[in-house]
Amino acid sequence: MKITARLMYLLGASFLAVDAIYLVWSLLADNFELIGLMTMGLSGILCLFLAFYFGRVVKAGGAVPWVEDRLDAEIDDGDPEVGFYSPWSWWPVLLAGSLAIMFVGVAISAWIVMIAVPLLAVCIVGWVYEYYRGYFAR
Repeated sequence: MKITARLMYLLGASFLAVDAIYLVWSLLADNFELIGLMTMGLSGILCLFLAFYFGRVVKAGGAVPWVEDRLDAEIDDGDPEVGFYSPWSWWPVLLAGSLAIMFVGVAISAWIVMIAVPLLAVCIVGWVYEYYRGYFAR
């Protein structure tokens, strides 16, 4: 995590340096453009915020060191269990379909959204309670 903090400080400083160069260059060309300036500046500030957070966590000593920071780490140590996902479940597909219908409704007309919202609620409830009913109930 200490290396990540240093990299974030470096990345934030480089974003802010490029932002200053961009500002000078755009002012010299009489073509001031605010969006690029804000994007690079805020990206630099975000990197500095993350670097400060990672540095404080390391300094507090409360963080478990990442596998990348340990010198005795093996390759297999960096591959944790991500989570359990049902390979046979159709609920994520139905949820994506209902979200697609809802976004189409936002783009086209509000009555399509009124159809999609109950369908979306049914799909979320079905996915959450998938293991509480039927053959795979626990």
